[in-house]
Amino acid sequence: MPATTTYRLLGVDPGTNLLGYALLEIKGKDLRVLEMGVITMQHLKNHQEKLQTIFERLQSLIQRYRPREMAIEAPFFGKNVQSMLKLGRAQGVAIAAAMTNGVPITEYSPKKIKQSVSGNGNASKEQVAAMLQTILGVQWQQDSFDATDALATALCNYYQSSNPLNRGGKR
Repeated sequence: MPATTTYRLLGVDPGTNLLGYALLEIKGKDLRVLEMGVITMQHLKNHQEKLQTIFERLQSLIQRYRPREMAIEAPFFGKNVQSMLKLGRAQGVAIAAAMTNGVPITEYSPKKIKQSVSGNGNASKEQVAAMLQTILGVQWQQDSFDATDALATALCNYYQSSNPLNRGGKR
């Protein structure tokens, strides 16, 4: 009987005030949420302090759990250029934390994540969270959508990497 491979995936929903993260453990076909949460940074007024906090907290999670890969949600293109620049920096710092630890990164669009998890690329945050509750048995609260978005990102990565038709393609 072959040994069952166990590995971990880190999902990140980047933000400069709230950054969601989730760690998913895969053992064969069994999925288990190891940890999920939100890094809160509203109390930090300086943008550089927020970026440093993102880097340090994600690096700590990566060193503790040793994920095989990090999946990160691509920024949604809005109308506020300043917000987009700050979000891009937060995403870049999160990617740097993974790269510093030799963890490969895959980026997914919000639409791809929603499609992968719920079957509907236009699903609401509530619909995605309800689907995660069904699939993984996690309880969610309306104030933790950053964490559930991160978990959806990790689950999307699992689905995409488990499908042989998706290997080597753009996500």
